[in-house]
Amino acid sequence: MMLSLCRSSKSRALTSFRGLFQSQVIIRNGKQLPLIGVNIKRFLSANPETVTLNFVKERTGETLSTKAKVGANIYDVVIDNDIDLDGFGACEGTMACVTCHLIFSKKHFDKLQSPATEDEMDMLDMAWGLSDTSRLGCQLKVEKWMDGIDITVPAEKNDARTF
Repeated sequence: MMLSLCRSSKSRALTSFRGLFQSQVIIRNGKQLPLIGVNIKRFLSANPETVTLNFVKERTGETLSTKAKVGANIYDVVIDNDIDLDGFGACEGTMACVTCHLIFSKKHFDKLQSPATEDEMDMLDMAWGLSDTSRLGCQLKVEKWMDGIDITVPAEKNDARTF
């Protein structure tokens, strides 16, 4: 039997191969759990800590709040929680459309741990309502300090794939 190990601080995933048969299990807190139909990467990156994110629609001022796991991708948080943001994430998080354009306050923007890449900056150049504190939701992870943060969703959306 061959075992491959993927390590996480709180759990580990084991995959055993016997000929053509493959079974996957997760060992968490000493218990062996089957991983049938579970995305291993998402399961292992699951963090029990959650924060509240507030998405403020620039056009109407409406605030939509949701719980988010620390470490989750902000695009995934919006999609997985069915947050009603018109046209958000048209490219399904592949950084090809800028419809997940978000605006942070200067104070919060400066706290973001991951700086924008050159590719993200190039995409943001095509976003309507661009500001110095703009980022793409598909390129950001939820951080613990974000609990209660207000994130502005620009009034206008632009799908860069139409250029």
